[in-house]
Amino acid sequence: MRAARTLAVTATAIAAVGLAAPLAAATIGPSSVNVGSSEVQRGGDGSHNVTVTPSAVHQGSTLTITVKGCTGGTVTSNAFPTVSLSAPFGGVSSAVARIHNNATLGEHTLTVNCTSPHRTFTQRFRVLAGTGAQGGLGGSLAPDSTEMAVGGSLVAAAALGGGLFIARRRRMGGARV
Repeated sequence: MRAARTLAVTATAIAAVGLAAPLAAATIGPSSVNVGSSEVQRGGDGSHNVTVTPSAVHQGSTLTITVKGCTGGTVTSNAFPTVSLSAPFGGVSSAVARIHNNATLGEHTLTVNCTSPHRTFTQRFRVLAGTGAQGGLGGSLAPDSTEMAVGGSLVAAAALGGGLFIARRRRMGGARV
């Protein structure tokens, strides 16, 4: 009798895991991304540096641009709307740009137009497929259909196992639950 009970519990557990595993493994997004380093292009005397962080960014994510020796100006690209550089702090101006959700994948170039001194610099960056992480939202996102299916199958498996256990106990000697 004990072997039959152990077999039933084991079969139920394997069925629950077997039903949930394909749903849990079905993720959307890249599994690995190879990203090359971003080259810094200098203009004039070499004292003006443009840095893009990160050099590869997902659609819908943000990109930070820092420029040394530039007092004000704008940053433009076809991958994001025009943004203004902040007032310089310690000789460095910066801007944060949000990449369009439907931006073309691959290499893009941004252009920095400094107002003082009047110069133009370019820098390359890469747009990757998919949206970036939705971190920091504190549980404000609802579960998706995959998470609901996995949770529902685990609850159903637990209910089935519990029901079988109670029915088995009642049959074995009239024990009360």
